[in-house]
Amino acid sequence: MRIALISPKGPLYRYRKGIFRKSLRYMPLTLPTLTALVPPELGASVVCIDEGIQDVDLGIDADLVGMTVITGSAMRAYDLAARFRARGIRVVLGGPHVTLVPEDAAPHADSIVVGYAEASWPQLLRDFAAGQLRPRYDQSPDLKLTGYPLPDRSVLPESRYLTANVFEATRGCIHNCNFCVVPTAWGRKPYQKPVEAVVEDIRRRRARHAIFVDLNLIADKEYAASLFEALIPLRISWYGLSTTLLTADEPLLSLAARSGCRGLLMGLESLSPAALRRSNKGFNDPDDYAGVVASLHRHRIALQGCFVFGMDDDTPDVFLRTAKLAVAAKIDLPRYAILTPFPGTPLFRELDAEGRINHRDWSFYDGQHAVFRPANMTPRELEKGTESAWKHTYSLTSMWRRLRHTAAPWATALGTNFGYRYYAHHLETVYNCDVMIPASASGSRPGDEITADVA
Repeated sequence: MRIALISPKGPLYRYRKGIFRKSLRYMPLTLPTLTALVPPELGASVVCIDEGIQDVDLGIDADLVGMTVITGSAMRAYDLAARFRARGIRVVLGGPHVTLVPEDAAPHADSIVVGYAEASWPQLLRDFAAGQLRPRYDQSPDLKLTGYPLPDRSVLPESRYLTANVFEATRGCIHNCNFCVVPTAWGRKPYQKPVEAVVEDIRRRRARHAIFVDLNLIADKEYAASLFEALIPLRISWYGLSTTLLTADEPLLSLAARSGCRGLLMGLESLSPAALRRSNKGFNDPDDYAGVVASLHRHRIALQGCFVFGMDDDTPDVFLRTAKLAVAAKIDLPRYAILTPFPGTPLFRELDAEGRINHRDWSFYDGQHAVFRPANMTPRELEKGTESAWKHTYSLTSMWRRLRHTAAPWATALGTNFGYRYYAHHLETVYNCDVMIPASASGSRPGDEITADVA
């Protein structure tokens, strides 16, 4: 059996025409994990393609193609699926988008995988080998992340990434943010790998630095404390994701620092307390964002602080106000996104009921295009305002004002900040690509245009 596993990318993040450079790319875990789950008795050969670092060979020799799909890559995945199926190759689609809206993906595949695939993917492959492939496979209702093989990272070229030392201890999140795909797709139950399995993965890699891709490492504080304790003897430096609630728990924050934590991504989201409450993220306090940074910096932990533009409280002055706060608060690596109503989420249902969704071309659902009508500005104003926030934050003056206080090692701080500076100054270049959507279809003012490459 010849299996090809593909991670397709939308135009903003695709190899060659995309916007990310090596300094901002790390190896994804999905393809290495799926490869490790292939049943040995099938004797299958597996080829993995990450479209963020390489082109997809449309003439690939395969019996089965599997693709992991997020919403922003769905149109690309559907196009690739049609080309492979036209050659008689069976196609399987899975991932967050498929889990959110399986009815959207099913017509484009011979089979879909809904939910986490630890149990269903091996069963699908056995069924395929027996000529009994079913049209849909669902996550096991009693799934636990125990007893599975470690990811096989050898299937992707390490040299094409900033790092391949990417690990996962947990999945899911206990919170219910209305714009987040996680509670809709997988519920609010956190899934946990045995701490000893996580440690073994790190040891086998002989990693000195690590990135944890868990959506919220402190969702279960007791588990987080056990993990942090186990990391201390490894003497590694690690980076991950957490909520701002960590800074309110000094013992856990101190333990994270002692375990080697050197950087965290936190969703700050908005400067509006009312918008945060409506989004079910009221535990964030905009008046204390500088305090969050200060708490982290005291423990030598850098912050990647993420903000979202386009909430109903946002007016055209929000972009510069937010960028100025990010600089004044000394956030090590600010990041901005446009509010995106991913299908299936409460936000999508709310905006759809109000007739504010502009279109369902998933290619634009990438966090940097306005796919809905904001309350207090046009979609084009939202896009241009977001771009202006990026440019203000990553001007040389603003970078110096932030980075002279950074908790990150200088090489890391400079590499990531200049990577985002490149991103900030090339967003418009990526927007202005091959296919133009007229203003009447986008909800913009007459004379405004939104462009994207959907080839």
